[in-house]
Amino acid sequence: MIALGDFTELAKTYDCRAGYSLTVLEFCLGSFWDRREALIVADVGAGTGKLTQHLNALACRGYAIEPNEAMFEKGRSLHLNFQWSKANAENTQLDDNSVDIVIMGSAFHWTDQQKALVEFHRILKPGGRFIAVWNPRDLSACSLQREIDQWIQQQIPNFIRVSSGFSNFVQGLEKTLEKGSYFSDVVFVEGSHTEKMSRDRYLGAWKSVNDIRTQAGEETFQRIIKYIEQKTDSMNEIIVPYKTRAWVAKSTKITYSNTRTAQLKKGGNL
Repeated sequence: MIALGDFTELAKTYDCRAGYSLTVLEFCLGSFWDRREALIVADVGAGTGKLTQHLNALACRGYAIEPNEAMFEKGRSLHLNFQWSKANAENTQLDDNSVDIVIMGSAFHWTDQQKALVEFHRILKPGGRFIAVWNPRDLSACSLQREIDQWIQQQIPNFIRVSSGFSNFVQGLEKTLEKGSYFSDVVFVEGSHTEKMSRDRYLGAWKSVNDIRTQAGEETFQRIIKYIEQKTDSMNEIIVPYKTRAWVAKSTKITYSNTRTAQLKKGGNL
């Protein structure tokens, strides 16, 4: 049975998921934009490389950190300008002051947030940024998405989204990011975008959703998938509206620390 936060069995369908708005990502890079080719970025919780591919397309390079073996193996096969490492947000195994930006795509909610923020503060250079970004479906812009969402709510008593960018987790996220004085000056950025999907990809994206599957249980989840199959039976192509929602926090570090941590287990520094 799939556990909450375990993506081992979902790696094969994870590529079906939607990407992120490049416009929002460009905005998040902000003052770094003109020198983005020199940026070192740590994509933490990189999964199968969905966000990593966007960063690569924006001429960034750096590290892709992923703890799940199945996701890690699939991601590193992409051969991007990112060095893949099997580690996690609380212990990235990167050096002190080694990256300009830390980013997590649809993953910060799975961490021990305070331990992760301490770790990100450690590996960021002075003035570096942490970006937490999600790409939830925009229910307000599509009746099909609303109908499916309402049906899911009916099938799962007391259902609570964990991994959506509209979940309870992001309420007051600014305070979470600024707790402990490691980060400040949090900025929120939101932008709309759409994904054109084949029906097979659309169904695959639903099959990759961990928090719905674990709360539903396998029998109910398969009933949900069957319902979505029926709703899309006559559709060859589906246009799905999304919102990319990002929180950008500035590191409060103003000088380099004297301590250094161990090299990456494989490959050392870039």
